[in-house]
Amino acid sequence: MTQSSSATGSGRTPGKMSRRGGKSSGPEPYDFRRPTKLSREHIRTLQIAYETFARQYATLLTSSLRAVSQVSLISIEQLTYDEYISGLSSPTIVAMFRIDPLPGNAILEFSLSTAMACIDHMLGGPGGPQPQRALSDIETPLLYGLIERTLGELRYAFEGIVVLRPELTTIEYNPQFAQAGAASDAVIVSSFEMRVGTEECVATVCLPFGSIFPKLQGERGEGVLTDAQRAARDAAYRNVVAGLEGAPIEVAVRFQPVRMHPADLIGLQPGDVVPLAHTTSTPLAVVTADITFAYAVPGAQGNRMACLVVPSPQPGRRPTHGSPAGQLGQNYRAEETSR
Repeated sequence: MTQSSSATGSGRTPGKMSRRGGKSSGPEPYDFRRPTKLSREHIRTLQIAYETFARQYATLLTSSLRAVSQVSLISIEQLTYDEYISGLSSPTIVAMFRIDPLPGNAILEFSLSTAMACIDHMLGGPGGPQPQRALSDIETPLLYGLIERTLGELRYAFEGIVVLRPELTTIEYNPQFAQAGAASDAVIVSSFEMRVGTEECVATVCLPFGSIFPKLQGERGEGVLTDAQRAARDAAYRNVVAGLEGAPIEVAVRFQPVRMHPADLIGLQPGDVVPLAHTTSTPLAVVTADITFAYAVPGAQGNRMACLVVPSPQPGRRPTHGSPAGQLGQNYRAEETSR
């Protein structure tokens, strides 16, 4: 028994042209062991995103291939990964891609003959019947480039749901070799009628249910991570923290700035005195990346200049004149301030 939620038409086996048949007026099977979690609101949200993707995809194909192309949404279904893979024909184009920052892998699938027709049009050919064979070393980069641009349109279509960074990882011809999830993992399969010139097929997009479903719920949902994914995320967090703690950062101890005319700057000579607006009772600012994170008073440690970190000055409170800050003069020679 299977379960499905169709956007336009009844549920159909993914990857088969028979899915283009008319609506079924009979009851739909329902598996009580695996209840449907996609509500009508979720389906509607996905439908809007995928219809946008279909329009953008059709425009991309038409402009890139210089052939009249059409892409229209057929259905949106909730299946298991095994049900999806077993319904695909072989050979076919199974393009697996990451959907960062969400966990898991997704699939863009369409027929091999359509892929050959796209390549034929890109090389200036007329399209028409295509051979059923693996892509050559010249054809593979062309298809990679077309799929990467297609993933860019998918990213644009899903901006209202989640900001994705889809990245193509590999292309398989046999669906059984596509290891994008466990057999029992729930997935959301969207089917499209795809027509390139005279060639037509049913294309599918398979997204991991556990990754996209929390985004459909908005702030109410939380990501469903496996133990391995959670461990990988924790390890990445620890690595980032350790890397940041050991990263060198430029730190400066600064006086308060002073304004000068350009003529005064040009006329500076060794021995000239530049009056500073920094009073002797005011501590210096400890700054990195133009952000003041502490205050200090100057001093020395051995034969090196140093500074002593002090509490942040409170408004209306002045340090005692016996502090190291009170030992600083208000005027510094230009060559001393440059150091």
